[in-house]
Amino acid sequence: MKSRKIIDSTEIEKIIQDSEICTIGMVDEDNMPYTLPFSFGYGNETVYLHSAPEGRKTGILKNNPNVCISFSTAHQLHRQSGDVACSYSMRYKSVLLKGKVEFVSDYDAKVLALNLIMKHYTGKDDFTYNAPSVNNVVIMKIKAVSVEGKAFGY
Repeated sequence: MKSRKIIDSTEIEKIIQDSEICTIGMVDEDNMPYTLPFSFGYGNETVYLHSAPEGRKTGILKNNPNVCISFSTAHQLHRQSGDVACSYSMRYKSVLLKGKVEFVSDYDAKVLALNLIMKHYTGKDDFTYNAPSVNNVVIMKIKAVSVEGKAFGY
């Protein structure tokens, strides 16, 4: 089995929508990689994340907004022979999206982003939020600069 590149935007969007979480790769002030899993929302080639207003990731991203986001789904163990360890592999579909974090401060834009995040997990379009909750959450927006997909075994 060979891996294949995915270039079809519909298939790429399906992989993103089918992913339960995404992992954000960033580079800290010591030039060291730092990765974290996030829940997310996605629309118009843009990823939306939410976070507490203070913390290591927020500081890192304010200092260096460049990120690489990975999405992965359809994981399935595959083997050619049950007795040969090297014959095992993992089927998957994945997407890497690169971009720069923008911090969203507009109240209405934050609500739209939160609704996209909630829709990803619930399928529901519209929620009610109280003002302190919206004002005290950090919303990060990452517009895709580059996107690449890959699949193995599919």
